[in-house]
Amino acid sequence: MKRLLLAGIAAVGLAVSVNAADAETIRIAEHRQARIDALKAVVPDIEKKYGVTIEIVEYPAPEKDYLTKLLTELRAGNAPDLFTAPRGQDVADMVAAGYLAPVADQVKAWDGYNQLFDVAKQLINRKDGQIYVLPPMLSVQQLYYRRDVMEKAGISTAQPKNWAELLDRAREIKAKTGAYGLLFPAGVAWGGGAFGEGFQMLLAGSSTPQIANDDDTLNLSSQGVKDSLGFYADLINNDLMPVQPLLGPEPWVTPKYQMFPAGKLVATTCGSWCYVYDWGPESKHGVPDVTKNVGTWTVPGKDGGEHVIVDLESPWGVNAQSADPDLAKKILIELGSVKAEVALAQQLGNIPARKDAGSDPDFQKLTALVPVFNAVDTGTFLKTAPGFSAVSEGIARATEALLRKETDAAGAQKILVDYVKETLGDEMVK
Repeated sequence: MKRLLLAGIAAVGLAVSVNAADAETIRIAEHRQARIDALKAVVPDIEKKYGVTIEIVEYPAPEKDYLTKLLTELRAGNAPDLFTAPRGQDVADMVAAGYLAPVADQVKAWDGYNQLFDVAKQLINRKDGQIYVLPPMLSVQQLYYRRDVMEKAGISTAQPKNWAELLDRAREIKAKTGAYGLLFPAGVAWGGGAFGEGFQMLLAGSSTPQIANDDDTLNLSSQGVKDSLGFYADLINNDLMPVQPLLGPEPWVTPKYQMFPAGKLVATTCGSWCYVYDWGPESKHGVPDVTKNVGTWTVPGKDGGEHVIVDLESPWGVNAQSADPDLAKKILIELGSVKAEVALAQQLGNIPARKDAGSDPDFQKLTALVPVFNAVDTGTFLKTAPGFSAVSEGIARATEALLRKETDAAGAQKILVDYVKETLGDEMVK
């Protein structure tokens, strides 16, 4: 089993090594300037408290490149003491491979633990009672739409009640405005976002809303998986979402940073960060009066019901081979402070994992985020299991084939199942 899991992780670029950092210096891997700026807001206080030097090691910004470089350096013996798993779906594989040090004792003794949202606790606590990451932020995702464009065209902005209504709304948008009606991330170039920012939103509202079984096998042959891929096929085959940009490098740039602000794409999946980082007043791609002109829908289920998707957003972990794991774990706890979480919210627009951060005056100034923060307790999430990195890659490949119109939903599901079986072994897939 361990051999199979390691093979699956290797297939998506994961690796491990020993950290050579000096015991009096804690090295932290970080990427994207906004994340680095947020980290710098709290580093001086941490250095002063522990008499330690914190070195921020800047990594490439795209998550796929960040993860590749991070784990390449781990293999080379130049690993940081602390780093993030880009998405919650990456944590199970990192744990299975032995990359992350257990931190349950420190996290549960931390005065911030009881302030975590219940969903955050559920996401970090494993079945064996252990914890391996601390969540400074939560990803809260739903659907975002251009209210101004729809109202001008006389299109209802009411919450769609099921997938059929959502597709009908996308068709009406295309017919009345000529713009694309709805985007769900897809394809190999989007990497983990094809799963994390798209597919899981649909699956959670399907007839089989989970992939991970109790025995850690993966339920990929279900009707829910097929139906979710079928939704993609409907969008693509009816020309309701932009396809060509998704087949090139950095596929998010054209639809989310150009087409959506220009009103040429009217609805898309996104998270709370879009109100701040993507389209807010400080963004290079801003939507004027963003909180008025951009509205949100919860994600409807196939046959009814509504949900938002909550996940861990770049949770911090301690390198299992850190030269000074005790000090690294102390720094880890400091990265979960209210000040640190609010700094990340200000820079990135994600939602703090701590409930008490919601009353912080600086967070209250982020008026677009407050309603999303208040909706966290109603969110749902996908359980993870070892091998999720292979599932994520399989979804990227399956949706790539749909984008290229090389197959239908059943064929895309077969691509997913075959890839994960080849990577992890037949016995891991049901």
